[in-house]
Amino acid sequence: MDFSFSEEQTLLQESVQRFIEKDYAFDQRQKLIKTDDGFDRGNWSTFAELGWLGLPFSEEAGGYGGGAIETMIIMEEFGKGLVVEPYLSSVLLAGKCIEYGGNADQIENTLAEVIAGTKLGAFAFVEPQARFNLADTVTTAIQKGDGYTLNGFKGVVLGGPSADFFIIPARTAGAQRDVDGITLFLVDSNTAGLSQRDYATVDGLRASELTIDNVSVSDAAVVGTVNNGYELMERVIDMGIVAVSAEAVGAMEVLYKTTVEYCKTREQFGQPIGKFQVLQHRMVDMFVEHEQTKSLLYMAAMRLDEEYGVQARKAVSGLKVQVAKGGTFVGQNAVQLHGGMGMTDELSIGFFVKRLMIINSLFGDADYHQQLFAALVNTPASSAAA
Repeated sequence: MDFSFSEEQTLLQESVQRFIEKDYAFDQRQKLIKTDDGFDRGNWSTFAELGWLGLPFSEEAGGYGGGAIETMIIMEEFGKGLVVEPYLSSVLLAGKCIEYGGNADQIENTLAEVIAGTKLGAFAFVEPQARFNLADTVTTAIQKGDGYTLNGFKGVVLGGPSADFFIIPARTAGAQRDVDGITLFLVDSNTAGLSQRDYATVDGLRASELTIDNVSVSDAAVVGTVNNGYELMERVIDMGIVAVSAEAVGAMEVLYKTTVEYCKTREQFGQPIGKFQVLQHRMVDMFVEHEQTKSLLYMAAMRLDEEYGVQARKAVSGLKVQVAKGGTFVGQNAVQLHGGMGMTDELSIGFFVKRLMIINSLFGDADYHQQLFAALVNTPASSAAA
């Protein structure tokens, strides 16, 4: 199996690397998270100009025809710089919902503005009682005339504070945990009855809690088909998992390389601590965890680009388990080998570890995906998802 990048993919990787190295120093990143937006809208415009916002979308949807591999390349480099711009929430979650299920108007207008960088979105799929079960939805959408009235609550809406619109799943039929009966709606952030509480997350990003109180939308706000939103959500979340896993691989690379360099200069007992064999073994183990995670990332991205079905979902769940295992190991050992200063704000180490901790719980933790993987093993390969 050939894992080498094409010439175009290599150029993409190099362009993102140059941006991170020249325009995204750690000190600059720390200043950005303290601003009102929590990110730089100038950087966002640069992303649009470079084509990064349109890259994950098909040409039919107005994008540049990239896939999971190209998304992986961008997010891995973003992980090395701890990029705080809402690429995941606006492009890969909200944008992908519209690409996969949006009507002509939503694609030609809302998605086009996302690609142009003039509009930001967020995917409000988390509910407090659901944990990681996407089907567990108590937010309701009751049909009234030629529209719907939505009521409910959504938590941990990534990118919510800066969003111009939300993709909101709501139950239009069935019981609370039924797979059938979920419908997705595109709702403008200024819609009457929609209120939000914004807050900063532990890794420096921004999120919101949405209270949905008698929010009225028209039939045209439906994304996908009525009662069949679960498959669309599942497909978008799997793309999100590959994206944050790539980000984790980038963060893990920075952590193990930074740790190796530190151990070459930190002296104890008259010699660099990197000369102690037990610490050398520890650093090799960090490298191995990174490489194992990267290998599973490549496989999952390739599976998603081939065909979305059982095999792709298995690869994604297996990847998420390894990301949790490898990320925890690399993060903990980076801190231990740096000593107490590893978790101080003086060094970047602690911020990478915090991001890995958040990624571990995003879209399902290791225990959840291990159970999901086991269930998928017994699912016929012909049973494709959306």
